[in-house]
Amino acid sequence: MTEILLEDLTKRFGRVVAVDRLNVRIRGGEFFAVVGPTACGKTTLLKLIAGLLKPDGGKIYFDGERVNPLGPAERGVRMVFQGESYALYPHLKVFDERRYSNLSFPLKLRRTVTSEIRRIVGGISRRLEIEEALYPRKPDELSEGQKQKVAVGRAIALPPRVLLLDEPLSNLDPQSRLRAREEIRKLHEELKVTTIYVTHDLAEAFSLADRMAVMREGSFLQVGTPREIQRYPANQFVKDFVESYKRLVGKPLSSE
Repeated sequence: MTEILLEDLTKRFGRVVAVDRLNVRIRGGEFFAVVGPTACGKTTLLKLIAGLLKPDGGKIYFDGERVNPLGPAERGVRMVFQGESYALYPHLKVFDERRYSNLSFPLKLRRTVTSEIRRIVGGISRRLEIEEALYPRKPDELSEGQKQKVAVGRAIALPPRVLLLDEPLSNLDPQSRLRAREEIRKLHEELKVTTIYVTHDLAEAFSLADRMAVMREGSFLQVGTPREIQRYPANQFVKDFVESYKRLVGKPLSSE
């Protein structure tokens, strides 16, 4: 279980400060959610932790080791991207136990035996509702929701040190989203992988997170448990952010 420490982490794009001197300690094995309005820096933060972007200032530590100089593969991080491709390999099938495929790719790289690949992928497919009928398809033959499920499945096929999820359920229908949310939480409880989960959906964050951060203009306005965020907002923005979402969904948000 990998502890993450961010010290004065900063990223600029020209005059825009996307991440502004962030300081936070994310405990090993913790499920940590980040919520906030569009363009507040959430995805940029994930890319910095993954090593896909270089910070303009500050330090990133994994278990006390400064990882700023390390690339994504050296950090042992996996990230599920938001977007049309979800970083799936367009020329590979969803799953082929004999060849490299999207679901088996990390397992094949580790030279996992075929019977074990079959067992692992089968379990993931059942949990994420990836039908076997989809196995022969390539990403351009999948719906957006199906692509999203395959991207999540590939990320957890070989548990990483750190799992980064950027709006991983945004393109699922409401019923599938609820089921996938439950399975992600169950998987996290089993694997205990340190997870950072970016979402616009406060209900999702409250139901999944051990702790969470409310982000605005590159800064964390409050870090705490879902119950603390709801009951003891640190400032007016956090209070209004939570209240506006309650009005939108028309019912109280669970903090259990």
